[in-house]
Amino acid sequence: MSESRRGRPAGPTGPVIGRALRLLDAFDAERRELTLSDLARRAGMPLSTTHRLMQELCAWGAVERGTDGLYRIGLRLWELGSLAPRGPGLREAALPFLEDLSRITRENVQLAVREGTEVVFVERIASSDAVPVLTRVGDRFALTVTGVGLVLLAHAPVEVQEEVLNGPIARYTAKTVTDPARLRRMLADVRSNGFSVSDRQVTMDALSVGAPIRDRQGEVVAAVSLVVRHGSTTSHALARLVRTSAQAISRALSV
Repeated sequence: MSESRRGRPAGPTGPVIGRALRLLDAFDAERRELTLSDLARRAGMPLSTTHRLMQELCAWGAVERGTDGLYRIGLRLWELGSLAPRGPGLREAALPFLEDLSRITRENVQLAVREGTEVVFVERIASSDAVPVLTRVGDRFALTVTGVGLVLLAHAPVEVQEEVLNGPIARYTAKTVTDPARLRRMLADVRSNGFSVSDRQVTMDALSVGAPIRDRQGEVVAAVSLVVRHGSTTSHALARLVRTSAQAISRALSV
């Protein structure tokens, strides 16, 4: 049976669904608006195929085309994404406690989940004078460098930990820990202490402390963190606040 008759069109462009997803994946935080040529180039597809698929995606509402001719992610995807239980459902339960933590500290408060071998940020609250951070809602980040990432990696299945620690480990600053043996010790500390510390691992002016959020079965399903300016306080002072918030969110999820 030919490739096309099995639902996988012959040629380098691949299955229709795969091609559509590649077009959607062409958008990111730095490229929120793209021309048709940009989309074709970033997805590695012919311009004619890109045009046809973008018309279908526009008709469904996954993307929108402005009067300037640029394509943007459509509201239909946002509506669909709002159904994901680990995103908005978690966010709704956590938001009152995140807001309380933000009011008390006037620092960056972050909520994240693990997706495969990466962190996905579900919420972030920051005051105007908080230390700048590289993360934003919807961003993906390495598990090995952030406060929330270290928590989620410490409680991830062994096979995930091994994949991360045996693979390339991203370096962001001179303080980023890339030695697998040292990371294993850090993860053991997270499990025994109940919180993580990321000291200048992402930027040289930031200290992050994270704590695990558990569901009613006791499984770690998310993590919360405070990110402050390095030198402004101690990690142990932050840990008390973050752990209290994490425990409160865990109780809310168990109701």
